[in-house]
Amino acid sequence: MLKFWKKKPPAADQATPPVPASVAADAAATAPAPPLDEAAIDAIAGGGTDIAGADAYADDAGGALSDGDPADAAAAADEDEAPARRSWRDRLAGSGFARGLASIFKRHPLLDDAFLDELETCLLTADVGVATTTDLMDDLRRRVGKREFADAGALLDALRADLVARLKPVEQPLDVGAGGRKPFVILTVGVNGVGKTTTIGKLAHRYKNEYRSVLLAAGDTFRAAAVEQLQTWGTRNAVSVIAQGSGADSASVIFDALQTARSRGTEVLIADTAGRLHTQAGLMDELAKIRRVLGKIDPEAPHEVLLVIDGTTGQNAINQVRTFREAIGVTGLVVTKLDGTAKGGVVFALAREFGLPIRYVGLGERAADLRVFEANAFVDGLLPASLGGHG
Repeated sequence: MLKFWKKKPPAADQATPPVPASVAADAAATAPAPPLDEAAIDAIAGGGTDIAGADAYADDAGGALSDGDPADAAAAADEDEAPARRSWRDRLAGSGFARGLASIFKRHPLLDDAFLDELETCLLTADVGVATTTDLMDDLRRRVGKREFADAGALLDALRADLVARLKPVEQPLDVGAGGRKPFVILTVGVNGVGKTTTIGKLAHRYKNEYRSVLLAAGDTFRAAAVEQLQTWGTRNAVSVIAQGSGADSASVIFDALQTARSRGTEVLIADTAGRLHTQAGLMDELAKIRRVLGKIDPEAPHEVLLVIDGTTGQNAINQVRTFREAIGVTGLVVTKLDGTAKGGVVFALAREFGLPIRYVGLGERAADLRVFEANAFVDGLLPASLGGHG
């Protein structure tokens, strides 16, 4: 059992509300489900399985659930009793992008070529991307040439407004209650190390705080201890976890989970998948298989495919999004690890290149630090209205 998140954090934003009886019942342990073998799942993907029979299977079996470690649950309870959460500015101030921008405005009170050149370099090194940087700087240089800005403070206001405008179109919160879908199925994908499983745990925390019933599917059966990690998150959030043994077919696990969620009337199903490199075609094909299997049960499932992107990845994130979108049809993004050394500019590059909704951003390690993406708050965190005496 992994213990690396048991260290008690210094603060959290709110107390966990009481869990309604209907939700608590969803977390009760049930008898382990006999796993479907890979041949059976291949038959489902190919159209050879009777879905009515599969429904009966789910009702009888119920799925294998995680009980987890009570000590971890106690640590999580302590975590949620802390005072108000830190602001976006507090979280993003340490990023390379924010520090670089602040430094430029502090050292250049005058609007000259040196100021504009440094600003351009800062945008490029912060992974904003060549195309977006060129657009921004061409417009600023044109306006400087026309003497539209009295000083650097006026240019700061214009830059902030431009950055917000570029992110507003992708500010689209995820509504898991949309269309009355039940369960609303979220499939999470991403490469190794981006914080995918942790993001699932934080999502479960968020939806439980909204008094929604949640079920997790441990579809990452490849990475060592991935199932245990998700089970511990399940315990922390009083959420059931459908799991099979290590090396089990991922599509089988998620198939079982969807059947169980349907039989219980669960509102939200969040499925984990094996972290994989976007260059591994065979593993990407497995994601397509998962979609086919879910489609046999619910033609619209998954209702959301969340691609988790590490904010420190840089321009490689563009290749990841492109490949995953082709393989599984990504519908939303989660950008993690923006509270540390992440440059943060990749958010602007992703917005320009794909226009995909940015559903959430990770601003810290605690469950409450997964925030709904807000363009104004994000830009204000990177580039406050007052920098170095300007604004």
